[in-house]
Amino acid sequence: MSSMTGTPRRTPLHALHEALGARLVTFAGYSLPLQYPSGILKEHAHTRAQAGLFDVSHMGQIHLAGHGAQATLESLMPIDVLGLPPRRQRYGFFTNEAGGILDDLMVANFGDFFLLIVNAARKAQDTAHLREHLASACAVEVLDRALLALQGPAAAEVLSRLAPQVASMAFMDAAPMKLLSSDCYVSRSGYTGEDGFEISVAAADAEALARALLDEPEVAPVGLGARDSLRLEAGLCLYGQDLDPTTSPVEAGLSWALSKARRVDGARPGGYPGAAVILGQLATGVARQRVALLPQSRIPVRAGGELLGKDGERVGVVTSGSFGPTLGAPVAMGYVVSPCARIGTE
Repeated sequence: MSSMTGTPRRTPLHALHEALGARLVTFAGYSLPLQYPSGILKEHAHTRAQAGLFDVSHMGQIHLAGHGAQATLESLMPIDVLGLPPRRQRYGFFTNEAGGILDDLMVANFGDFFLLIVNAARKAQDTAHLREHLASACAVEVLDRALLALQGPAAAEVLSRLAPQVASMAFMDAAPMKLLSSDCYVSRSGYTGEDGFEISVAAADAEALARALLDEPEVAPVGLGARDSLRLEAGLCLYGQDLDPTTSPVEAGLSWALSKARRVDGARPGGYPGAAVILGQLATGVARQRVALLPQSRIPVRAGGELLGKDGERVGVVTSGSFGPTLGAPVAMGYVVSPCARIGTE
């Protein structure tokens, strides 16, 4: 896990992590659990089989309210924000003029406001970016709330015991609701490859909600270690490793997230930073691409490892690598020159 200098900030669940015996590490400036006494492998397997509870309160929660929020937000992203219905959420990016990814994030429309979930390491930069471009159109507020992720095949059954309406939520629905006595914002989404929910809750109410969920027999606490192996098995990117300002969504294999309305033949093509570059890449291709990697040995390959072609020439680099507990073997991802991007290439 990466770290930052200085005294780490604590999430509203810090005391609970200590009480549960978590091994704490500094990640993105916060003290967070790497694992609990059961260990990363068991936490990973439990999430795949039942339900894991993650503290993701280090992520940024940005509240946008105002008449011009929707149109102005669309001017910063290559996704269809104007067409995002109330109580729905969409994955997208902030891009720069070179078509690179400044951050990947979730955008939820709650009707009278938008809620953005951004990466912890980019929270300050994203807020400044929004205030620079949206200040005249809407109010930009960073919320001081906790964020919980309940992930796994049993997540819906568990959460429906507190709020029966979650059972009828579709993937990427987002809704305000009461959990216990707290006003929460809930989305049916997550970053593990499993069904699940992300829950924004008032900081003061976070521990009571977390304890209530952990009291359910299907739920166990899960740390950053298993979160990383879960997302890697599912082929999900980590900003700062697999995505950065020099990498475009097309190179990253995320063209599926570029909304049809914003493409060349769409209703509102372009109109965001780097649009000419990204639309050009969609039309003519890219020189390098993100690929999944299946190491042939039992030893995981790690970020920064060079990828070589059959003739020994350098063809790419590993950006994430670990052991995949579900697969029972190492897994990785990285970037290679496009001729080497076909499935099955050694």
